[in-house]
Amino acid sequence: MVLFAIIDILGSIPIILNIKRKGQSVYAFKASAVALFILVGFLFSGEAVLKLFNVDIQSFAVAGSLIIFIFALEMILDVEIMHNRGPEGGSSIVPIAFPLIAGPGSFTTLLSLRAEYATQNIIAALLLNLIFVYFVLKSTSKIEKIVGEGGIYIFRKFFGIILLAIAVKLFTTNIGSLL
Repeated sequence: MVLFAIIDILGSIPIILNIKRKGQSVYAFKASAVALFILVGFLFSGEAVLKLFNVDIQSFAVAGSLIIFIFALEMILDVEIMHNRGPEGGSSIVPIAFPLIAGPGSFTTLLSLRAEYATQNIIAALLLNLIFVYFVLKSTSKIEKIVGEGGIYIFRKFFGIILLAIAVKLFTTNIGSLL
């Protein structure tokens, strides 16, 4: 359940719809598969990779919180700060698979869960979460039709504030240990 709250794909629907409005294609299977690969990879080798670059998890979480903060500002203020100029279909990987689905919050959570739960249980939870993510990504256009443009606008503002709060919490939780 913790991973459902951290990944929060429902809160990312406004971001995904905004990416689609900009003419970028979002491939649900590709985004879900890449996110699963990143998350499982981080589960097994995350600490080692961060140590290789002499980066601790707190520094990584603070850096990720700044990216999430920028996404939140874009949603709340209706501005575009980050531009995705990658290849066609690249938006399925950046920013959807990483950092929206597989991001610093989920990485930190995985490391915490690994200390408490068996690896196979964590992988099962990841699979369930990413199946849900896949279906939400496949259904964003239907969700938009049901809720309407006005509803999406309200969702965008509301989830922008939620995303901002997540960024602040991630930042404040980890900055103290760095100072």
